[in-house]
Amino acid sequence: MAKQPEALATFAATARNDGKKPKDIGLEATPETKAIPTDPKKKVDAATKVLREGVFHKDQGADQAVDALPDRTRTVGKKR
Repeated sequence: MAKQPEALATFAATARNDGKKPKDIGLEATPETKAIPTDPKKKVDAATKVLREGVFHKDQGADQAVDALPDRTRTVGKKR
């Protein structure tokens, strides 16, 4: 079964392409748009810290936790 491209990589490429999805990004993931393996515990930790900051209005370490995750807005389909 074919995998879909990662949404954030597609959105980022679209934003860099004047709001139009690049023609080379289809419905199936390519090496550039395939999912980036990430430890689920790190994603849960970052999400928890972001939500806690929103509730308590105090630093909970969200910026550092998010920065530790891989960049999902790669330069796929970057306008040349």
